[in-house]
Amino acid sequence: MTYIKNVLVAAVCLLAVACADDLELQPKNELTSSTIYENFDNYTNVLAKLYAGYAITGQQGGTGRPDVLGIDEGASSYFRTYWKLQELPTDEAVLAWVNDPGVNPLNQMTWSANNALVQAMYYRIYYQIAAANEFIRETSDDNLNARGIADNDQAVARQYRAEARFLRALSYWHALDLFGSVPFVDEADGVGSYFPEQISRTELFNYVESELLAIESALVTAQQNEYGRVDQAAAWTLLSKLYLNAEVYTGEGRYSEALDYAQRVIDANFTLEPEYGDLFLADNNTAEGIILPIISDGISTRSFGNTTFLAHAAVGGEIDPATLGLNGGWFGLRTTSALVSLFDTTDVDNERNTFFTDGQQLEINDLSTFNDGYAVLKYKNITSTGEMGSDPALNFVDTDYPLFRLADVYLMYAEAVLRGGGGDVNTAVGYVNALRERAHDSSEENIASDDLTLDFILDERARELYWEGHRRTDLVRFDRFTGSEYLWPWKGGAPEGTAVEDFRTVYPLPANDLAANPNLKQNEGY
Repeated sequence: MTYIKNVLVAAVCLLAVACADDLELQPKNELTSSTIYENFDNYTNVLAKLYAGYAITGQQGGTGRPDVLGIDEGASSYFRTYWKLQELPTDEAVLAWVNDPGVNPLNQMTWSANNALVQAMYYRIYYQIAAANEFIRETSDDNLNARGIADNDQAVARQYRAEARFLRALSYWHALDLFGSVPFVDEADGVGSYFPEQISRTELFNYVESELLAIESALVTAQQNEYGRVDQAAAWTLLSKLYLNAEVYTGEGRYSEALDYAQRVIDANFTLEPEYGDLFLADNNTAEGIILPIISDGISTRSFGNTTFLAHAAVGGEIDPATLGLNGGWFGLRTTSALVSLFDTTDVDNERNTFFTDGQQLEINDLSTFNDGYAVLKYKNITSTGEMGSDPALNFVDTDYPLFRLADVYLMYAEAVLRGGGGDVNTAVGYVNALRERAHDSSEENIASDDLTLDFILDERARELYWEGHRRTDLVRFDRFTGSEYLWPWKGGAPEGTAVEDFRTVYPLPANDLAANPNLKQNEGY
């Protein structure tokens, strides 16, 4: 964990990008590339900026000097925006700030190509890709040799380059999943003004797959890298996710590969964290089973996105923010009765049940009213020993965002088995029951092999992974996102829920990028 947190202050000044009315695909360096990359000591800082780009929003922390223009900086953090696009159009979350740009259309699944949050996500993705492209380009073997970088430093630079390629693949996977067919650029395209060509969804799937397979051997062995950095297990997890959703992306199921890479992660001897709640506390860097986090620190990664948003925005009404290590609530996020119905709310021993009900009503009559809908107190800025987070003002939280974790891999393995990917049903049941035993601190809620169905897996993923940014992708994969087979409150803008158009399984390309790039074609329906 010290890797990113200790170098972040130096890193944020090395790269700056601004996206205004149209997409700018290359970073604008305050220092020239030749100045930065001549000195190997800068490489760690630039790589840290690539990692930090998922958590922070600009060049000085909190707000001010943003990386992306055109939207409130705090609202446009990469994973704050990603989380909104993955959770607000589902049964897991609504946000009361209906007058904020882009929010209510996500609540009600009525977004357009001008939606501010959809645009912000698109530009965040391409900011990350542009920054990664530059690092990959500047650390090529030819450039390392031309700059006289020492052999031992070159070996480290190649490892860094593999990590940067993973981070680029991660952002391209987000583009693949959220937008489908998108413009494509890599390090070979160089720097300058041009119109990127659009790539098909299948072509982008193939690219992400090929990148992850190409870097697998260059990455650090599973669990051997510094906390917060990519290793082979992170690549295997992303490959498993890619293959599990391959039928959505390409029309061809790849479930045996999904199972294979899930098994590789499991065989890397990760341990399931025995206390579910410890995965979402201020010292969750010590929790077991987190494969790849997005680092958050109340001092050195100050941002109004990431888990600072998830902790503060879930607090309001009768909730005492001090008990969560916070200085106040933002009266925003709640959940719907559809998610609540998946739990036995009378089971007070269920660690996964983090619903707060005092002063809250179950049903949401008014999206803008915080007391409509149960609150969710999953993310907390206190440690497992009861200490407050590091920020003395308790504005910014220390809780890392668990991007990939072992429980998800267990459930992916089980789903791949059920979808014909091979494996063993009894083994899959064992993985699922390990999660249920932890949640209930007993085996009373264990299931048998006959209980393990795809419908059960979808519900169990919600019970285990709610508010972790998976739900939209899951509902699309299970064909429950748009149609009338599964409804939840405010789906389609109706209090009781209604079907929406099937084209909403992907988001539109931003209207202003279409206007700027004649090579782009809008997704069908928009």
